[in-house]
Amino acid sequence: MIQKNKSNTLRRGFAALLLGLPLAGFGGIERWLAPGMRLWPVWQAHDEAASARIDHAPWTAFLARYLVVGEINLIRYSDVSPADRQALKAYIRKLAAVPIRTARRAEQLAYWVNLYNSLTVDLVLDHYPVASIRDISISPGLLSFGPWDKALITIDGKPVTLNDIEHRILRPIWQDARLHYVLNCASLGCPSLPPVALTAESANDLMEAGAIAFVNGHGIRLENRKLAVSSLYAWFTEDFGGDEAGVVAHLRRYARPPLLAVLAGRTKIDDDFYDWRLNDARRS
Repeated sequence: MIQKNKSNTLRRGFAALLLGLPLAGFGGIERWLAPGMRLWPVWQAHDEAASARIDHAPWTAFLARYLVVGEINLIRYSDVSPADRQALKAYIRKLAAVPIRTARRAEQLAYWVNLYNSLTVDLVLDHYPVASIRDISISPGLLSFGPWDKALITIDGKPVTLNDIEHRILRPIWQDARLHYVLNCASLGCPSLPPVALTAESANDLMEAGAIAFVNGHGIRLENRKLAVSSLYAWFTEDFGGDEAGVVAHLRRYARPPLLAVLAGRTKIDDDFYDWRLNDARRS
């Protein structure tokens, strides 16, 4: 036990050192530490002739009870009842039993996004109260931190982590930057958790709405004529055009006045930022 506590302390200290280093302009050192896309080929299988629908109503019901919709959507973690916690776990178990490789692509996208978001909320509830999801240091490896590399679920006999879902399945298979706007890491700096579960029919609209809300909301800061953007765009620049000019071009696609006018003619970004505090309605 002493050795385990020592390892956790070292891991947290190393992570804090890296994440606390000053950023040099856009991205800084954190840009090089973010996970890249590494395709997990087994999950490419799909069947466009499949007619089966996956029921995500339990996740929508949970969100209706506990999500506080605002500029940043927050969760009333402290109010979640024991019955609703069990219902959430039952929903996740049901998803784990779905033969997802035999579903059509649109069903798969909604499945993986809802699984990621519901697993994240379930994880926070299991460790609540915490100030930040980064404090849930359960990932294996001395230099790992947070919960993202811990296998949380087994699907088709394969242990799956949150990083697997985001960086080995969703990003490389769909290659759609808008996925970042519907994946929520339980932090104030993240794009808001969608207020309803994604479905095959609604996913595109929810990704579009998420992009517009984040770009014109808490994802961008303009101060003294300087443009600062969420670190999300630095960590995953390859998804947003490949360089700073590509990121700005992406932002312009979703920007609305007055931001749209500010971005006109820009190709550079001055800085980036992120808020790792928990998206907890009680503390905000």
